[in-house]
Amino acid sequence: MIDFSIVIQAGGQSSRMGQDKGLVTFGGSTLVEFVLSQVHHYKTESFIISNNVQSYSNFGVPVYPDVIPDIGALGGVYSALYHAKTEYILLLAVDMPFVNSTLLDYLLESAEGYDVVIPQISDDGFLEPFRAVYSRNCLKPIRKMIDQGKRRVISFFDLVRVKAVEQEQVRALDPEGRSFFNVNTPADLAKAKTWLEDKSKKNE
Repeated sequence: MIDFSIVIQAGGQSSRMGQDKGLVTFGGSTLVEFVLSQVHHYKTESFIISNNVQSYSNFGVPVYPDVIPDIGALGGVYSALYHAKTEYILLLAVDMPFVNSTLLDYLLESAEGYDVVIPQISDDGFLEPFRAVYSRNCLKPIRKMIDQGKRRVISFFDLVRVKAVEQEQVRALDPEGRSFFNVNTPADLAKAKTWLEDKSKKNE
């Protein structure tokens, strides 16, 4: 297994939710705590990227702001790699609450020899950057793109070694696809809570 850190990306504006998404109540705690609890078994460095440092300071892991503010998702990836003490990071979005360890294990086990391991999750080839593994080799290429005014996460992919996990394989690992469900609105949050309640009832 590669040497990696777990990074929870809690940045971004939460305009559609009306409050900071990572701090909404979910699963008896907050969304960020719910995500952290599902990756605790990896026993490795974990931290949060958020410009709301004070609000995230009580969850038992370090919190770092964006290194270069106001440049969106690409800046979040850069900040995560910048602050990591390990060669690789496993980057997770705080607003994607359902963590599938089988999928994460596959991404981590596939990372040797690559700089990005990222799942393809739709027929149009969309790659999900916040359920992915990145190496520190990405730092300079990302900074190059930022300096050129680029903002898309995939803008630096041509400069590094990328393994895109095909959609068929992703579906085999996560048949329901809930790893990629985003909680962006109150309606999304309600749906996620319903799924969580249904899962709890099945486990009783």
